[in-house]
This record gives sequence, structure tokens and C-alpha cells, in this order.
Amino acid sequence: MRTTVNIPEPLLHNARKRAAARGVTLSEVVEDALRIDLAQDRIEPEGRFRLHTVRGRLVQPDLDLDRTSAMLTADDEAVFGGKR
Repeated sequence: MRTTVNIPEPLLHNARKRAAARGVTLSEVVEDALRIDLAQDRIEPEGRFRLHTVRGRLVQPDLDLDRTSAMLTADDEAVFGGKR
């Protein structure tokens, strides 16, 4: 089947060089590239993501999740014994 596509000149130049190096036609290079691109869409994710939640037993109500530096400081104080 014939169709017309617009390909930027540098890309077309590289594709022609690739075809010559492989000893195939430009059409075959374009077809292979298109097959590879379309095949990537069929790749299934490794598995369904499952989110594990905690039912409030480990949550600290005064914890500000937007201030990660404060969380790191609190962890350090718990491990190393507070401020001097």
C-alpha cells in the first residue's frame, strides 16, 4: 500500500543511510521502525499495583507530610536522642 508522510530532512537522511548500511529499502527501515514502536504499546505492565494502607494505628496526627525535612529531623531525634 502506498501513502505519503512528511519526514524532517535530517531524519530522512539518517533513515536512508541506515537502509544503505543494511542493504534494504527505505520502506523496510520505516516499516521496521513502525513495527517496533507499535509493539511497545502491547507490553503489559508487570502486575497490578496494590496499595497497602494502615488503619490509623501508625499514623501520627501531628505529622505534616508536606514538610519532609521536619520528618527527617524527628527521625534523627528519635534515633540519636534529641537536640543538644
